[in-house]
Amino acid sequence: MIETIVFDIGETLVRDDRYWGSWADWLGVPRHTVSALVGAVVVQGRDNADALRLIRPGFDVGTEYAAREAAGQGEHLDETDLYPDVRPALAGLRELGVRVIVAGNQTIKAGELLRALDLPADLVVTSAEWGVAKPDPAFYTRVLEASGAMPSETLYVGDHPANDVFPAKACGLRAAHIRRGPWGHWWADGPEVKAAADWSIDCLTDLLDIVAY
Repeated sequence: MIETIVFDIGETLVRDDRYWGSWADWLGVPRHTVSALVGAVVVQGRDNADALRLIRPGFDVGTEYAAREAAGQGEHLDETDLYPDVRPALAGLRELGVRVIVAGNQTIKAGELLRALDLPADLVVTSAEWGVAKPDPAFYTRVLEASGAMPSETLYVGDHPANDVFPAKACGLRAAHIRRGPWGHWWADGPEVKAAADWSIDCLTDLLDIVAY
């Protein structure tokens, strides 16, 4: 029985269009250029920040992030960044008695912005706030501490096999892979992903049937 469901953030709950578009604007290149390069590094299994380093060799995300914030062009999230199934799915799960947690690889500011959206969740936290990021097993130790349930009763939902599905399973959690975003679509039918994931879903509301079953 699933007692707690924990959600990844980027391309699971939140569209990354604004994120990559804002980096393109900051670097002064067309947005489609960044999108194409993100796709290229995805299929190569590389860090997505490598897309920015292809545009500007030696690019340091932390330094540039601080510069953007100082220039008033920093990180932003609002209701339009959420996928349309987020609120119905999270609210429906809570109505079924499931503990809902949002925990993914994001900045401290992203955590503040997400909490300001007042999502139907019991906890919203980011890797920067925890001081540990996926796929480090210590991240999933923190997930289980927040879950309040056994690993077999905790389900992690995400789009990225290497960050979400594989490490969650390695730590004893259940895992659902969502076909969403570049990572989710590219690896959705991969045999290793299908073998590892307990469920493959196309929409977050699919989780309601999984929990109710």
